[in-house]
Amino acid sequence: MTKSIDLARQLIGLVDLTRLEAPGENSASEAEAIRSLCSDASTPLGPVAAVCVYPAWVSLAHNQLEAAGQRAAIKLASVANFPSGANSIDSTVAEIAAAVADGADEIDVVIPWSALKDGHSEPVKSLLAASRTACPNQCMKVILESGELEDQEIIRHGAELAIGSGADFIKTSTGKVAVNATLPAARVMLIAIRESERDVGFKASGGIRTTSEAAAYFALAEQIMGRDWINPDHLRFGASSLLDDLLATANNPDSDR
Repeated sequence: MTKSIDLARQLIGLVDLTRLEAPGENSASEAEAIRSLCSDASTPLGPVAAVCVYPAWVSLAHNQLEAAGQRAAIKLASVANFPSGANSIDSTVAEIAAAVADGADEIDVVIPWSALKDGHSEPVKSLLAASRTACPNQCMKVILESGELEDQEIIRHGAELAIGSGADFIKTSTGKVAVNATLPAARVMLIAIRESERDVGFKASGGIRTTSEAAAYFALAEQIMGRDWINPDHLRFGASSLLDDLLATANNPDSDR
């Protein structure tokens, strides 16, 4: 088995398989898409780490995973203050509460990155404190929207604020802006995790579509955090199309992706 096949099979277990296309739209077509997503999460090479959907679809996804006998193996994630990062604290907390009530294990919450970019830390700390209170027993992944922050010092500051506010993961992006995950931003965030000496994970999200792209983040995490650190509790990839490429690579003996 080639190294690329080995790595592709490992990466499958680190994927948050994501569908964030229709917030609150209870259409039959979207419901079918969520069912399909949950089905795809159980691959012939093992389950992905999590399925991520809008709060309105958490209950359906929960039921689908439970019916397939995968509820214990696959985490159920949802989002809050997504994607703009501009919702009120009350609205964000209500989204979190709804997702938790319907069975979400993980919450991916967007910081008010525009305020942070303008030099204001307090809105970030206030929203994250309220979010942490709203999901005390769930995994809280904090989305910095690093492509919009741009400056590495601001990204570093955002990472430190998130870690200090009790984040279980820090995450690059929503996947809904022009610039999403980048290796330079990932490096800054991983170094912030290492230097914090806290048990915090890293999630690369947005624009990662191929095995080779995911492999670059995997290698960076290994370089900064060490091989033993890498597992689904510490490293994730948020993606909607990456899984197809991973499966193609893992099942191709001649793959050089």
